[in-house]
Amino acid sequence: MSPTSAPHPYLPDSGDPRFSVAHTRLDLDYTPRTNRLEGRAELTVRVLEETRDLRFDLVGLRAGKVRVDGKVHKQLKRGAHALHVRFDDRLPVGTTLTVVIDYAGKPAPRRSHWGEVGWEELTNGALVASQPCGAPTWFPCNDRVDDRGTYDVEFTCDRGFFVAVTGVPGRVTPAGGKLTWRFESRVPTATYLLAANVGEYSEYAFRWTTVGDVVGGAVRAGARAVTGRAPRGVGSARLVAPPAHSGLVREAFSPVPDMVAVFEDWFGDYPQEDLTIVVVDEDLEIPLEAQGMASFGLNHCEESEQRLIAHEISHQWFGNSVGLARWEDIWLNEGFACFAEWVWSQESGGPSIAECAEEHHARLAGLPQDLRLLDPGAADMFDDRVYKRGALLLETLRRTLGDETFRGLLRTWADTRRHRLGTTDEFTALADAVSPEPLDDVWQAWLHRTPLPDLPVG
Repeated sequence: MSPTSAPHPYLPDSGDPRFSVAHTRLDLDYTPRTNRLEGRAELTVRVLEETRDLRFDLVGLRAGKVRVDGKVHKQLKRGAHALHVRFDDRLPVGTTLTVVIDYAGKPAPRRSHWGEVGWEELTNGALVASQPCGAPTWFPCNDRVDDRGTYDVEFTCDRGFFVAVTGVPGRVTPAGGKLTWRFESRVPTATYLLAANVGEYSEYAFRWTTVGDVVGGAVRAGARAVTGRAPRGVGSARLVAPPAHSGLVREAFSPVPDMVAVFEDWFGDYPQEDLTIVVVDEDLEIPLEAQGMASFGLNHCEESEQRLIAHEISHQWFGNSVGLARWEDIWLNEGFACFAEWVWSQESGGPSIAECAEEHHARLAGLPQDLRLLDPGAADMFDDRVYKRGALLLETLRRTLGDETFRGLLRTWADTRRHRLGTTDEFTALADAVSPEPLDDVWQAWLHRTPLPDLPVG
C-alpha cells in the first residue's frame, strides 16, 4: 500500500484516498415502524491513484446489485465495514465512473472511540449523528473528511412523518401510500455533514425584519419577528420540531436570527444554501451540526443551553464551509465554534469575550496538561480541552493583534476558504501575514506544547 493510500491513523477503517466522489444521488425508502431502510446510491467517482479496487464504506447494511457505468458488476467483496468493487485492469488516474449500489437492512449506529455514531432509531422516527464516521450506517460512501461532494436525496417515508435531510428542500409528493421528500445540496459537503431526521414534526419558518428587507419565507406558524441586521445570504430558515412542544422550542430558538446576524458581522455572509434547525422529541447528550442544519434535543431548550445553539450555528462558517483537510486540525472546527459562543455572549449582553476566556482558562488550568492541540490523537479529538484551548488560542490572537485586525483575520479566513478545505499551517500563515510582530512563540506554546500557556494581559 502506497503512502497516499494508507489508512488515516484516527480512522483506520474509514475512507479510500485512491478516489473521490464528486456527486452522490440517494434514493431511500424508510419504514419507521420496522426500522427498515432500502436504498440506491449513485456515486460519480474520479480515480486519484491507479488502482484495481474501489472501497466504499458501508456498515450494518447489505449491499446488493452493483452497476458500473450502467453494467452489472460481479467482482465484489462484501465486508463488515466496506464493499470492495474490483476490476480486471488497473484504473488510470483521472478515470471517471458512475457506480450504482443497491443496499438494504436495519440501520443502526456503529461503535467507535467516541461512543455509538451514525443512524439512531428514536421512539418515533430516527436521526443521524455522523461525526466522525457514522455516514456509512445509512449510505455507501467514501467516508473521508477531505472528500466533499454535492448531493441529491429522495427520501420516501410513511405518511405522518416529517423528513429533514441536508440540502435545500424540494417537492414532497405521494408515493404508493407514502410521501417522497426531495433535497438538493450544491455546496461541497463532507460525508459526516450529511444528516437525516425523521419524526412526527411540524415546520415553522423564521421571519425577521430589517430596514427595507424581510428575510425568510411565509410563516407557517407564528414565529416571533426579530428586529436586527438581516443575514444577507440565508435563502431559507426553518425550525422543525414536535408540535406538542412548539411553544417551548420556538421561544428557545428565537435568538437564532440575531445569532446569524452577529456572526455575519464577525465572520462574513452566511455561507450555506439553507438553515434548518431540528429539535427531536427526546433528550440528546449533545447537539450536532450538519451542512446547513443543526439537530438538538428537547433538553437543549433550556436558557442555560443557549451557548450550544450559538456553537452549532457558527459551525456553518467553521467546519461546514471552511472544511477540514485532516482530522488532526479539529481545533479549526471546535476552537472557532467555542470562541463564537463567547462572541454571542458578549454581543447579547452577557459576559465579555475576555471574561469568558479568563473563566475557561482557569478551568483548563485544573485539568491534565497532556493534550497537544495540533494533532491531539483519536481518543482526544473531541475532548473539551481541544474546544477550549482552541478558543483560548484565538483569544490570545485577539489580544495580540488587536480587535480590528483580529476580526479582519477571521473574516478573511472564512472568505478565502469559503467551501474549501483549510489547515492549521494555512491559518497560521494568514495570521503571520497580518501580525505586526512574530507569532512563532504563540504557535509553539498553544499548538505544539502541552502545558497551558498564560493569556496575554487584555
